[in-house]
Amino acid sequence: MKKKLAVVLLTGAMACPLALAGCSKDTPASAVNSVQAGDGSDGSQAQAEEPGTGDDEASDQAKADEVAALIDAIYVQERTEDTDAQCAQAKAAWDALTDAQKELVEGEEADPDYFGKDTGDASKDDPRNQDDIGENEILVVSFGTSFNGSRVEDIKGIEDAIQAANPDWAVRRAFTAQIIINHVQARDGESIDNMDQALERAAANGVKNLVIQPTHLMHGAEYDELMEAVDLYRGKFETVMVAEPLLGDVGKDASAVNEDKAAVAEAILAAAVEDAGYGSLAEALEDSTAFVFLGHGTSHAAKVSYSQMQAQMTDIGCVNAFIGTVEGEPEETSCEAVIDAVARAGYKKVILRPLMVVAGDHANHDMAGEEEDSWVSMFNASGNFESVDVQVEGLGSIEAIRQLYVKHTADVMKDK
Repeated sequence: MKKKLAVVLLTGAMACPLALAGCSKDTPASAVNSVQAGDGSDGSQAQAEEPGTGDDEASDQAKADEVAALIDAIYVQERTEDTDAQCAQAKAAWDALTDAQKELVEGEEADPDYFGKDTGDASKDDPRNQDDIGENEILVVSFGTSFNGSRVEDIKGIEDAIQAANPDWAVRRAFTAQIIINHVQARDGESIDNMDQALERAAANGVKNLVIQPTHLMHGAEYDELMEAVDLYRGKFETVMVAEPLLGDVGKDASAVNEDKAAVAEAILAAAVEDAGYGSLAEALEDSTAFVFLGHGTSHAAKVSYSQMQAQMTDIGCVNAFIGTVEGEPEETSCEAVIDAVARAGYKKVILRPLMVVAGDHANHDMAGEEEDSWVSMFNASGNFESVDVQVEGLGSIEAIRQLYVKHTADVMKDK
């Protein structure tokens, strides 16, 4: 499981003339020397021979370890003046490895999938970091994802819907996870603004009216940190308005429901039922099928939102929908608790689907992965069900969800 990333105020990026050689004090000197010693600043290098035995194997592992150290150096939540150079350096060093050496890469956070995993075509994305913004901007703020296909389908899908609904406003993007920004930049050469960069860009472009639309699920820790960052920049704009996250207000207790939660519940149920090939929710119920919607989970007080979503499912008459979380907070949303609840209810078929804006790492690994601790593996291992299927689709791919974000943006503009 990935630990929660904190939103931090980040220093502005500075172009580094040293390209691959520039690095922070935290980057191992051995990794720098390896890249500089004949590798070429463009990352090109004649491929080494396949690993053999003895000294050759030791050399292969040493080269892989150096790349792992370079990846670990950019797997951080703080952007510095060295970040751009470090991202380029890590990618160049990776490209210089043979295929066999790449398989040996293993660090605190590094592994062969960091650069090697195919997550879709990054060229289909739009980082929305253009200048010439004008006086009116809508800044769509997301946690982010390094899964290119999901970034295009889910995050860009939401941004495009907001832009279509507001043709006289410039829609721009910010991610709050610098770790993800660095990953995308190093691997794909795509530069995405963090919050500080996006707000500085808006101010430098003379934006007067700034609307911020979070794509976050709830008023949780990420939302709180977003607000802290925004408060530091309010004086640079004539108006600053922050729209509601997806689920709207956090109610006072687990039974509290609202229009936003009802809209989300109906949208994800409709999508899940259709993708499962059923004509209706009643047909799925008759087929003894339960839908499990998997969120991230949080220790923040807003974790009650997950319990409220369970209450919302009951409120709209959906008895075969269950809410779970990767982190198992609140407790009744843990994998073991949900397996027990679904089994006790007597359902024989299970469909797992994310309750997350993007179908990224959590959806692909924690929910649908082959590891024994993934949700699909644990549901199967329980022996309670005839079948367990997964739908790896983010909330941002659902048109009704996109339109709910559009509504939230419109609502906050009305309050101006």
